[in-house]
Amino acid sequence: MISLLLRFGSCLLISGACLYSYLETQNQLTELKIQIPKVDREIAKIREENQKLTYEIDKFLSPANLIELATRPEYSHLKHPVLEEILTVPEILASNQ
Repeated sequence: MISLLLRFGSCLLISGACLYSYLETQNQLTELKIQIPKVDREIAKIREENQKLTYEIDKFLSPANLIELATRPEYSHLKHPVLEEILTVPEILASNQ
């Protein structure tokens, strides 16, 4: 009789441990599922910021903006290079390195 109760108790204990482990796994999965929309929103914000910065870079590097910057007084010391000052390297030499 006692061995039967011990067997039943051990089976009950093992079943309870398995059920607890299963529920804990389900809780972890639920937490991850809750975090997915938050992460999606963060990714969308980062992509939007990336597009904004890409637009600002393109706007800054536009020829019209660069010409406008060249006319500012803080860049007045800069000058266009003379043709003799420009060095060109043949493509064959540049691609070998």
